[in-house]
Amino acid sequence: MMRRLYTSLALGLSLSSAPVIAQTDPLLSQYYEVKSFYNPAATGTTDLMRFRLGSRMQWTGIDNAPRAFIGVADSPFRLAGKRFGAGIAIRQEKQGLYDDLNMGLQLSYHIKLAGGYLAIGVQPGVLNEKFRGSEVYIPADDEYHDDTDEAIPRVDVSGSALDIGAGIYYSRRNFWASASMTHLNAPTVTFSTDSPVTSRAGEDESDENGSSSSSGSNGSAGEYEFQARRTLYLMTGGNIPISSTLFELMPSAMMATDFRFTRLSLTARLRWKKMVSLGVGYRHDDTLSVSLSGEFRGFFLGYAYDYPTGKISVASSGSHEIFAGYAMKLDLGEKNRHKQKSIRFM
Repeated sequence: MMRRLYTSLALGLSLSSAPVIAQTDPLLSQYYEVKSFYNPAATGTTDLMRFRLGSRMQWTGIDNAPRAFIGVADSPFRLAGKRFGAGIAIRQEKQGLYDDLNMGLQLSYHIKLAGGYLAIGVQPGVLNEKFRGSEVYIPADDEYHDDTDEAIPRVDVSGSALDIGAGIYYSRRNFWASASMTHLNAPTVTFSTDSPVTSRAGEDESDENGSSSSSGSNGSAGEYEFQARRTLYLMTGGNIPISSTLFELMPSAMMATDFRFTRLSLTARLRWKKMVSLGVGYRHDDTLSVSLSGEFRGFFLGYAYDYPTGKISVASSGSHEIFAGYAMKLDLGEKNRHKQKSIRFM
């Protein structure tokens, strides 16, 4: 019998006033700095070879809260006179007794459209899930879980599945917009405690923690499933120079939905001399954030702090996120092909 594998990260979900998005992708406060993490079409959109490494520490003060490591890299290239982009995206995350590893190769194709550039991208990759069942501990007086519940494995189980993402990206002058979907094939990882682990892409119904159960009874005893939901990301932003100053305003927004729960993030940054940025952000019914970043001679460093606005604030002091990176100019023989210009403000 196939059993539902519940996410072990109970860690105060009852404290949160907002529903939890059941997805394996972390919602980053600095999403505008790593757009290719959510959208493979955002690779190769500049004449730069870019690298970004970052870490997000969610809900500090709570044991076993999510901790994520993120790495992205991308570069443009030309083939047969056409413009392409290539990249890689890596996510490693710990959530309670779950260990997630997601790796994908990215490819995008760029064309001119309506005075700007449209990119179409795809990302084939691998989703690996591990549940550390050997570390499960259920107190005798736990009113929510039964120590003899067979739905909770008591040994370490893991498995992998093919994971596919895709998206489109458009940029014109001071404006950019992005639409993408991760886990397009709804990958289902099947764990087994007494037989080789298998994997498939499935359509089984998921619970709100991203786990799923098979409606059939074809699996043997000791088998469990985890399913990643398809998640749609819509992002947009731009830059507006403030007349007669060295400052520019950089608004941006991101909506993430798995079609059951939705999050909307709004951000406004003020950048000085294209070097130092200070920003504020709001994620609906979730957090308020502040960010600070700097760029100098290709090097980048950014930090964001999220203050929880829901009931979870009684247990957590907030979340921390940091990114570092480097960008190197490439000569593709196309002068200013993807250079974004700015409109005047005031």
